[in-house]
Amino acid sequence: MNREYHRWWSQALQRDMECLVFGHAGAKVLVFPSRFGRFYEYENLGLVKTLKDKIEAGYLQLYCVDSVDVESLYCGLAHPSERISRHIAFEKYILDEMVPFMQSKNSHECIISHGVSLGAFHAANVAFRNPHLFKKLVAFSGRYDLTLNVEFFNDLFDGFYNEDIYFHTPSHFLPNLECAQRLDQLREMDITLVIGREDPFLQNNQQLSEILNQKNINHQLLIWDDRAHSGYYWRRMAPLYI
Repeated sequence: MNREYHRWWSQALQRDMECLVFGHAGAKVLVFPSRFGRFYEYENLGLVKTLKDKIEAGYLQLYCVDSVDVESLYCGLAHPSERISRHIAFEKYILDEMVPFMQSKNSHECIISHGVSLGAFHAANVAFRNPHLFKKLVAFSGRYDLTLNVEFFNDLFDGFYNEDIYFHTPSHFLPNLECAQRLDQLREMDITLVIGREDPFLQNNQQLSEILNQKNINHQLLIWDDRAHSGYYWRRMAPLYI
């Protein structure tokens, strides 16, 4: 299996960013790690191995990106407005640097946005905000409203709320989305959300599913037994849905 390590200075983030690429051809999969996860997490959890046959056959090419969550969404030392601003810079890195890098290496028309846990939020958020770029979304164990207080997961913005947070919260901005072109693009996207029955964000997933239904956006909401929020479950999910 082809495996490549890349590192470059990000203009958007003003720091070095690293990534791993697996495979040589096929649909490009943009992979976001879990909370505090790094660009090598997907490989370390054994998820790359579960997709080995599809990667080696040229059906999939993975682009595993790094995270800046400790500088943005989970940076308790920063004001919430600075947290969301840093997150927006991360999205700019993805759109202005990572996606062009992927396109330069592989001309396949399909880009799949994929992530696990908080990475599922990143995957869904960027795909819902930029549906012209993505043909497919596959999100495992995601939380799509970072303002919620559920179980031991707190509002990541400590009660602060502004327009930036609104436009980066799928379950907030999607109900009011009226742009016909963007809605058509979302309706053309293959969307799969997977969540555990005992996951604290099951209700948030169900809420997002209902919003998508109201907008006539086809999707799958698949509910697994147990919490299903770990590498053991994600290794079983990946070959089924990606």
